[in-house]
Amino acid sequence: MSQETPQQSIAEKSALFHLPGMDAVRVRRDLAFPGADGGTLRLDLYAPPGAPGGELPAVVIGEGYPEAGFERLFGRGFRQMGPIASWARLIAASGMVAVAGSNREPAADARALLRFVRDEAPALGVDRSRIGLWAASGHGPTALSMLLGEGHDFLRCAAFCYPFLLDLDGATDVAEAATTFRFVDACAGRSIGDFPAATPILLVRAGREETPHLNESLDAFVARALERNLPLTLVNHAEGPHAFDLFHDSAETRAIVGQVLEFLRSRLLA
Repeated sequence: MSQETPQQSIAEKSALFHLPGMDAVRVRRDLAFPGADGGTLRLDLYAPPGAPGGELPAVVIGEGYPEAGFERLFGRGFRQMGPIASWARLIAASGMVAVAGSNREPAADARALLRFVRDEAPALGVDRSRIGLWAASGHGPTALSMLLGEGHDFLRCAAFCYPFLLDLDGATDVAEAATTFRFVDACAGRSIGDFPAATPILLVRAGREETPHLNESLDAFVARALERNLPLTLVNHAEGPHAFDLFHDSAETRAIVGQVLEFLRSRLLA
């Protein structure tokens, strides 16, 4: 009898939080959109159950790993991962549309996905003026780079859980982690001065983070963001490990997941 691998275990995990209506969320799978190279990519769109007609705010879920490598490691694509599907359902059950796409080149295709969601907003049931981002872990740099894209000032907010973001002041922690874990260091060469001064950002820090140098890079980002007086909200899960939303079953974890969803709601539904 075969034993489940760590990769299979993560692929099957769901966020340790539940909202009424999660199981009734309406899912449109495998919608086609043009990637940065013009070839077809696919997205899944999650909409609130029983939502009235019209356009709703949307949260685009950032993907920072090339899809082909992701499938080799986990045996499924990004959109089929349990953590991604469960967060998408949580977002939709909170009254927003969640969008998760595939890629061939993460940073370029993330921008292509944003363009598609904006251009096709009415057909997707999305309000093109109310779009936010959510990402976690090694997906952070690609999602963060979306805030820096030319013409992306329409983005209302971004929420990150235990993320790598970018190297500052000559550090190489994110670059080295990208090499080790094979995510894309999409913010390489950027500085804190490149960030929009008015876009609210939520960072959730895992106090018992075991990934080498992740918190050092995150803490440096926070310090520089505060020096610039950016609209930053920091939440520290003091007892939380990496991926606490999947592995640390506690009242604090559930409260923080709820706080992330409320942050998105308050910036997009207001």
